[in-house]
Amino acid sequence: MNNIILCGFMGCGKSTIGRIMAKKAGLTLVDMDRYIEEKEGMTVSEIFEKYGEERFRELETEACRELSERENLVIAAGGGTLTFQRNIDILKSSGKIVFIDVSYENLCERLERDTRRPLLQVENRNEVIRELLDKRLPIYRNAASVIVNGNFTSGIVASNILGIMG
Repeated sequence: MNNIILCGFMGCGKSTIGRIMAKKAGLTLVDMDRYIEEKEGMTVSEIFEKYGEERFRELETEACRELSERENLVIAAGGGTLTFQRNIDILKSSGKIVFIDVSYENLCERLERDTRRPLLQVENRNEVIRELLDKRLPIYRNAASVIVNGNFTSGIVASNILGIMG
């Protein structure tokens, strides 16, 4: 299989980098959150609100299974997707997982005005980012076949990934 799966914390640029990569390499981008939203006919926030995080995570695993059966994709996985071993196993079977590593400071800056992500709609946003990042970093690093520095512009990161992937 030859998919490229982009993982990393919310705000690391998976969707934007994925779009650039797909265009340059003639692949198809699938943003996993958008994929789930289209299938379910509601936003991620609405799914969280109506059915809870557990149901969203089930839909995510379903999406991993469906997408892993396809080829020539750049998959922008949701920030929490690869925190579950079942999803890592499914996605690894279809391609290489690339972790886009962005510093805490850059993530806080990038997510400062975010109103879309349910987990960040809290007063202590930077504390939540720190806690989640501390939990998720080792998981992302473990899951990844490739780790790239995501503290550059999206175009540079996309080019770096494509260069590594050959």
